[in-house]
Amino acid sequence: MIGYLAANTTTLHLGSGGVMLPNHSPLVIAEQFGTLNTLYPGRIDLGLGRAPGSDQPTMRALRRHMSGDIDNFPRDVAELVDWFDARDPNPHVRPVPGYGEQIPVWLLGSSLYSAQLAAQLGLPFAFASHFAPDMLFQALHLYRTQFKPSARLEKPYAMVCINIIAADSNRDAEFLFTSMQQAFVKLRRGETGQLPPPIENMETFWSPSEQYGVQQALSMSLVGDKAKVRHGLESILRETQADEIMVNGQIFDHQARLHSFDLAMDVKQELLG
Repeated sequence: MIGYLAANTTTLHLGSGGVMLPNHSPLVIAEQFGTLNTLYPGRIDLGLGRAPGSDQPTMRALRRHMSGDIDNFPRDVAELVDWFDARDPNPHVRPVPGYGEQIPVWLLGSSLYSAQLAAQLGLPFAFASHFAPDMLFQALHLYRTQFKPSARLEKPYAMVCINIIAADSNRDAEFLFTSMQQAFVKLRRGETGQLPPPIENMETFWSPSEQYGVQQALSMSLVGDKAKVRHGLESILRETQADEIMVNGQIFDHQARLHSFDLAMDVKQELLG
């Protein structure tokens, strides 16, 4: 998808959110993103995650071993960064393209583990608060207080991921949001499928316990008209001191989704002055 988007745009900066490194060889990722950066120089970021993102049968199909590959995550990240920075973690192997490409690398996560590793390695950190917000403030504090400057980054640089569902009215936005709420309920029920269309009344769809769990998971969501979204975004920026905000918005109707992003962009421009 990154290659397709890069080929059909000219200035857009693109990044993976993310590559689950336990599922892949660092050498393969170095070559893949080295190729992308060679074709589209200066426009590619690499976001790395630690979670396998799959079950045991899928891991076996990938020829990976869940526990061992996750345990090797810090070593694999360091190896990947070394190749991008023209250092030789393995003197007998060199990814081409990839070696010396200086591709920006982010660590992604929703836990203190990822925050601490990003701090130790001196890498930018992105927190997945759009679906797992519980440890957000603890992770940001840990990352900033334990950060060690590196050749890549002199001081902490944190991104906070949120959901924005914006519409011309609060009622319309809340209606659109029910698609995402349903999807989270279905995920917890073990059901798969495409994003469902919005519904008028979630009370007939979820149980009280499901409602509580989904509302907790989606608590970093701004749902409403432009004024409400702006107020919420100002609050999040003030409380988190985030350097960047990543916006997610799962909306069933494509035109409504585009309009939501347009409204979010309007809010950004207003805040930037």
